[in-house]
Amino acid sequence: MNYERAIIIRDKTRLEKLIERFNSKAQAKFYIERTEGDFEYYEIENDTFYKSLNKIQDTLSKRLKYKVIDRSFLPTYIFTEQDLVIVIGQDGLVANTAKYVNGLPIIGINPDSERYDGILLKHTPEELDSIIKGILKGHLTTKLVTMAKATLNDGQTLLAFNDFYIGANSHVSSRYDIEFKGKRERQSSSGIIVSTGAGSTGWLSSIFNMKNNILGQDIISNREKQAKLDWDSQKLVFIVREPFLSKVTRTDIGFGIITKRHKLKIKSNMPTQGVIFSDGIESDFLNFNSGSNVEIEIADEMANLVVQN
Repeated sequence: MNYERAIIIRDKTRLEKLIERFNSKAQAKFYIERTEGDFEYYEIENDTFYKSLNKIQDTLSKRLKYKVIDRSFLPTYIFTEQDLVIVIGQDGLVANTAKYVNGLPIIGINPDSERYDGILLKHTPEELDSIIKGILKGHLTTKLVTMAKATLNDGQTLLAFNDFYIGANSHVSSRYDIEFKGKRERQSSSGIIVSTGAGSTGWLSSIFNMKNNILGQDIISNREKQAKLDWDSQKLVFIVREPFLSKVTRTDIGFGIITKRHKLKIKSNMPTQGVIFSDGIESDFLNFNSGSNVEIEIADEMANLVVQN
């Protein structure tokens, strides 16, 4: 592949978001310190991020043209096959980016390894030069990641790198009809979680942790304690959270494995406040109110993460 430019995806730092909120750095500092917070922590975090960003830009300037875009422009930015995508930030930014780049290779850069776990950020700014050299010579090693896809009956679609939440956007009951493997029932619950392999160690694992605490660790096997999938597994896991049994709602469909053959179908019975969130990002959502039907399936697109050093 002949790459013509690098696209650097970034998000605002927490300090920048505070300044936006309070209109100036001085006012932000006053608020944080008045509430006994450590404003210096935000400043150090911000400085570390920009040192890493400057290092990345300096490295790229010797090899490729580059452009820096904010995550807010991801849904509307048009990527081409000649773009090499570089994400600098936290893990969630990699997940969000993967849904919009049509399978282009993504290099995840951890700008602050002392603060960020970096599960999806496999590289440091110092390693980028050797990675770019290798890629331009045609040496590219990547890891494919299965994503989930939600398709509404009006044609709208949404991808998820980690998981979908389907239900009410507040603490009221989520009401819907659910259909899986030929079985259908009406439910009232705290919503449905659909997880990919990449997301199976996140929100999905917390649900299993809750179940394990209820049952007791000593009476369940290791296999039952968790549901983990390989990141490229052609499977998705769904779980209904806290289903409520009543005269009109059932709880028989509570867990399942979505495959290419078996999709999950849901019909909304929520007049308002119904949503489908992707990867826990509230700005990445579809309205899911009465009259809406959705099919959850394995996406044809796969995320493509660069893993070479």
